[in-house]
Amino acid sequence: MGACAWLVLVIVNEVAALLYAQQSSPCEVVQTDVFCNNKNLRSIPGRLPPGIQKLDLSRNLLQNLTHEVLSVYNTVHHLNLHSNKIHFIQPGVFRALTNLQVLDLSENNLDVFAALKTDVGRLPSVESLDLSGNGLYTGMSDYFLRDAPALKNLSLDGNSITMIDNGTFTGSSALRKIDLHNNVILEITEGAFEYLNDLSDLDLSMNSITCITDFNLCRLKLLNLSKNSLELFQAVELDREYELLYLDLRENKIPYFPILPKMSRLMYLDLSRNRLRDVNTSGNAEEDLMSERSFKGHQRVGHQDFSQLLYLDMSFNQIKSLPSLFFSSMMFLETLNVSNNCLEAFSVTQEAPLNGLKTLDLSFNALQELSFEQNTLLSLEALYLQGNYLGTADSHLFHRLPYIRELHLQQNYLRICEPHASEISHKPRPHGCVSLSSIPTLKYVSLADNSLRIVPQNAFRGSPVQVLDLSNNPGLYLHKNAFSGLETSLTHLSLQENHLHTLNTDLSFLTSLRVVNLSMNRLTSLPLRNKESSIELLNLQNNSLVTLEHNTLEVLERTLKTLYMGLNPLSCCSNGRFLDMVKGKPSVEIPDLASVTCQYTLDSNEVEINILDVVEDHHCKSLDLKTLNIVIIVASGVGLIVTLVVVFKLCHRRRRRHNSSFKA
Repeated sequence: MGACAWLVLVIVNEVAALLYAQQSSPCEVVQTDVFCNNKNLRSIPGRLPPGIQKLDLSRNLLQNLTHEVLSVYNTVHHLNLHSNKIHFIQPGVFRALTNLQVLDLSENNLDVFAALKTDVGRLPSVESLDLSGNGLYTGMSDYFLRDAPALKNLSLDGNSITMIDNGTFTGSSALRKIDLHNNVILEITEGAFEYLNDLSDLDLSMNSITCITDFNLCRLKLLNLSKNSLELFQAVELDREYELLYLDLRENKIPYFPILPKMSRLMYLDLSRNRLRDVNTSGNAEEDLMSERSFKGHQRVGHQDFSQLLYLDMSFNQIKSLPSLFFSSMMFLETLNVSNNCLEAFSVTQEAPLNGLKTLDLSFNALQELSFEQNTLLSLEALYLQGNYLGTADSHLFHRLPYIRELHLQQNYLRICEPHASEISHKPRPHGCVSLSSIPTLKYVSLADNSLRIVPQNAFRGSPVQVLDLSNNPGLYLHKNAFSGLETSLTHLSLQENHLHTLNTDLSFLTSLRVVNLSMNRLTSLPLRNKESSIELLNLQNNSLVTLEHNTLEVLERTLKTLYMGLNPLSCCSNGRFLDMVKGKPSVEIPDLASVTCQYTLDSNEVEINILDVVEDHHCKSLDLKTLNIVIIVASGVGLIVTLVVVFKLCHRRRRRHNSSFKA
């Protein structure tokens, strides 16, 4: 009985202590997690619930970490001390925290502590350590890493480290991931990472490294060297396969294609924003010059194995040519980006068919020639060709792409072929236009800014295009059947900045059309007749519209949600239904309402006001009187003419009778 009473007393005391801790502490307790962040604390609270596993003390004013306070919380697994003012750590303070796995000391003043040249002591169970943003210089990180046997993830991001030597990580040999992003690293001593047998992820981006000539970390899976000053990257050839999957070399100064291992599993390679002139892998200027004169694909690139490569980005370089054999081993490549280079021609041949490619970006080059042989690019879905000089092409170029969905053809000089019966047989046609009909997978087409003169009839028949951009082609003529065949597929249409005076086609018969951009034209009317229209967003900005017809608004009101109408010379007094829409239909949003104005006549002068300020009884009164006067004058004139005619006829009859009475 006494034992039971003792047990009850212990439980009551524990509960009382917990309640007292919760009431007296400024922290928030959620089960076993305690949140003391952003409380302006200058010391760690001494009364927190027992058994806590996560303690968040971030964004406070803590300066010192001492054994007396922290040893109380030996059950903590996750300790967050981010963004304090910590400049002193009592050596050995973490030794008692045998359950501590995650320790965040980022954004403090640990450079002050490191200047004392004192080790922080053993980190017995810590697996993740964040020391980023502490102003640490070369060698300072050693004082935190000399006895961290369980450490797997380390962040030293945003410090001032200039060199990594071969003793930096000796006390943390279990490391798998190291983040050294955004330092000032100039040099990496030979062997600095070699003894880290489990290292798989290394981030050295945003440093000042100029050269990697002996890369031999064969177990590394991810290497980020972007935003350095690299001029050379060369791997050491080993007898074993490299496990590297991801290599990021973007934003460097590399003039030659990097020399990668023969045996590798590389899946992702980014070489964008470098100084690549070609894909020669020699790294030797003289050899490069000779190979320019006499290229043989296997001599230059054949020794490199890209059989696992899925992603290759070489955009924003100075590449002038890409021999098709360069791609001969890239059987599974899915994304190729060579945009913003100096290519004048590009071809895909059966020797390197790139049949795994889904996205090909050749935009913003100087392309004048483009060719795809039969049975190549059999998986291609998106083709980016904007910003080139393409004016002539094989008319059936895109018919050879059985899965093509997107054609980005803007900013070229292409013309659209008018389809004929022969299109079905896909017989070759003369160069000078491209056929966009009868491509059953095609969903997106942009021909903006191509100096197009005409969109012929049935231009897209047989191609279920959903998004069509024909904007910025001044003087464009649309055949009345230009969109024939798109009645049930087209959802987005852009015809802006084409100087259109009229629309030859009634867009309301495109029954799936939801978004229409007709801005920056010279339209005086928008005839819509089909009440099955689905238009939800209509942009009519900057046209010559005086009146929105009653029938047009009747068609639009059923589905319209957004309307842009600014910069049109609207009449205040002949747009009654539009005024009702503006003022009385909240379901239609007019985002540019502040710039929607109209004109009315006052004392023979045209006055412009915002459409919301129109009061018909007031602003249209003078116009109504003027109209009435005109009607009266016209009616009076007509009446006078009729009277004169009647009088003339009567006089004429009397004269005839008078003359007849004197006949002999």
